[in-house]
Amino acid sequence: MRLQIVALLALSGAAGIAFASNPAGDTLLIERVQQEPSAALPARGLSMADVQARYGEPATRLEPRGGQSQAWPVINRWSYPAFTVYFERDKVIDVVVAKAGPNEIGPKPTP
Repeated sequence: MRLQIVALLALSGAAGIAFASNPAGDTLLIERVQQEPSAALPARGLSMADVQARYGEPATRLEPRGGQSQAWPVINRWSYPAFTVYFERDKVIDVVVAKAGPNEIGPKPTP
C-alpha cells in the first residue's frame, strides 16, 4: 500500500511538471498578470475619486449590483480597456485584468 502511495505521488508530480511547462512559447494570462507591476492597477482601498484621478474616466460604468440589505452592499464596476475595477460602496475591493493578448492563453477579447 505504501509503495502505491509513493508511486501515485511521483506520478502526480510528473504530471504537474508536464502541465507547468509551456512548449508552444505562449504566455498564460495569469503569468502576465503576476509579472505586471502592481502600480499599473488600482490598489485595494483606493476611493473612486482616487481611481478616476489616476486612471481617468472609465470606458464604461457598469450597472451597480447589490444594496438590497446592509449585508449586501452596493458593488460598482468600472471598466477600463485593460482592467475592470470593483468597488464596495466607493472603495476598491478588486481589480480584474480584462483580456488576454494575442500570444496568451486565456479569455479572448469579446467582439
